[in-house]
Amino acid sequence: MTVVVKALFFDVFGTLVDWRGSIAREARAVLEPRGYAIDWLAFADAWRGEYQGAMEEVRAGRIPFCKLDVLHRRNLDRILPSFDAGDAGEEDRRNLNMAWHRLDAWPDVPPALVRLKRKYLLAPVSNGNISLIADLARRNGFAWDAILGAEFSGDYKPKPAVYLDAAGAFDLAPECCLMVAAHSDDLVAAAAAGLRTAHVARPDEKGKGRGEAAPSIGVDFAARDLGDLAEKLAA
Repeated sequence: MTVVVKALFFDVFGTLVDWRGSIAREARAVLEPRGYAIDWLAFADAWRGEYQGAMEEVRAGRIPFCKLDVLHRRNLDRILPSFDAGDAGEEDRRNLNMAWHRLDAWPDVPPALVRLKRKYLLAPVSNGNISLIADLARRNGFAWDAILGAEFSGDYKPKPAVYLDAAGAFDLAPECCLMVAAHSDDLVAAAAAGLRTAHVARPDEKGKGRGEAAPSIGVDFAARDLGDLAEKLAA
């Protein structure tokens, strides 16, 4: 029997939005007027570099589940001294932490999501908390059918429950759901949970030539951008 995909689930950071360029821009806007002179892209990289380790504390059960906003703030406080900005004030720290709510989409994303929504249920399955993902949706015009992912499941990807809970939210079998991501490790975990997989190339996600131009694993679909995936899905 042919399996029909009915829902598309999306990774967000790096797949749909340019976290690196956006965080560098926002950090500069907040800190430069205070007299800080920082390599803004290096700052973005360092902050993001704390991401997986912080979530692993939750995944491993060493700390209770908390929203990504909370983890981002802990990570920010950790890296500021290494950029000679350890004396940044509380107001600036709060504003800077909200920079993750102000990320810009890659240009191909908004029009492709409009096309895909005509045919499929769409939802982010991200490690971002619901308020963060809602703010990104409003900023970039993402019209979701639901916001799923870490906060909905109370755990972080790549734990299987995050993918399975998303399928269950739409009353769908996992094989009727397609996980879309620019990261092969995300897709490996989704496939292990029974979802179908689509890789979207973001070769410059972490800087020039420092992203995935192609999947490192077998996937159901491999696309050069989200518009190309819409074409492949006949949307």
